Amino acid sequence: MRLFGSAPPPAVSPADSIKKLRNTIDMLDKREQHLERKANDEVVEAKRKLATKNRRGAMMCLKRKKAYESQIQRLMGARMTLEEQVMAIEAANVNLEAMNAMRQGAKTMSSIHKNMSVDQVDDTMAEIQEQMDVAAEISTAISQPIGDIYAEEDDLEAELEALEQEDLNEKLAAIEEKTGSVPVPKQSTSTQLPQMPSASKADPVMDEEEAALAQLEAEMAI
Repeated sequence: MRLFGSAPPPAVSPADSIKKLRNTIDMLDKREQHLERKANDEVVEAKRKLATKNRRGAMMCLKRKKAYESQIQRLMGARMTLEEQVMAIEAANVNLEAMNAMRQGAKTMSSIHKNMSVDQVDDTMAEIQEQMDVAAEISTAISQPIGDIYAEEDDLEAELEALEQEDLNEKLAAIEEKTGSVPVPKQSTSTQLPQMPSASKADPVMDEEEAALAQLEAEMAI
């Protein structure tokens, strides 16, 4: 037993309120239809009484018809008010659901941002950039050759020329064994000097003259 006043009534959900209002609207609609039928019946009865010259009875029928129509107008006004309440509750319920969704979204975002701030984001982005710079420096360092590559290339070029000269010497020695003479290697076009006629190679004009002279001596000997 409560000592101070009665207990507050339980809260009614929007869905229950809308359901109750719609049921009431349906009841009022049925009441209107019933009264309309009653009003139409009174009109029929008034015509019947007029046909029998009962004007007093016809007048009473019209008065009851007027009362029914008055009740119909009041019911229509009440039904319109209930329909407006239904639309208002539905709109308010939609607004409430939207507000609850936005409030829940705000709470979720607040929970997410508890462990994240603008300064932390800036620090993280700076750290990422720093690590990217370190990675670029490492890649550059790895791609650089070890030692003096140009000095090594000069040494290799000199070694290659020595091998070429050795191979050329071997070929000249082989030709000398076969022919008994040493051929003169051709010099490069950049350092080539005018070649002197080789003593071992005869002039083609002199050979022809000597051949003609030998032939003439042979004919004279005959």
